[in-house]
Amino acid sequence: MQGYKTFMTKPKEVEQQRKWYVIDATDVPLGRLAACIAPILMGKHKPNYTPHVDTGDFVIVVNAANVKLTGKKGVQSVVYSYSGYKGGLKSTPYNVLLEKKPERLIERVVKGMLPRNKLKYHRKLKVYAGPDHPHEAQKPEALDI
Repeated sequence: MQGYKTFMTKPKEVEQQRKWYVIDATDVPLGRLAACIAPILMGKHKPNYTPHVDTGDFVIVVNAANVKLTGKKGVQSVVYSYSGYKGGLKSTPYNVLLEKKPERLIERVVKGMLPRNKLKYHRKLKVYAGPDHPHEAQKPEALDI
């Protein structure tokens, strides 16, 4: 019987292959946006994906303030933060967070779609409320959703 070798990507090989992508979030539903970003951050769109190695690419999201919340998610969905003290639980609806800090809303939803492990995929996500970003030197490719 002939043995087959399974290919495993090594961490040193990945650093040279990373790409940068730009996604325009204007009028894109929040969940659909996060569902497209999460596999790119993990590297599942590449043939050399390895679960225990971070093979993902960087993602830049622009126009985060123009993302669309469908249905009643703006009022019903809530973000909780707890200070650790008695009576320190704060709840903020999605539509209020979208007005004040749209970057944090998208980061939070995408982070919820990523696995809870030590690879820290969310560090490769860059979110900006407006159309400008400081990553032109990396020559990002536009990605349509």
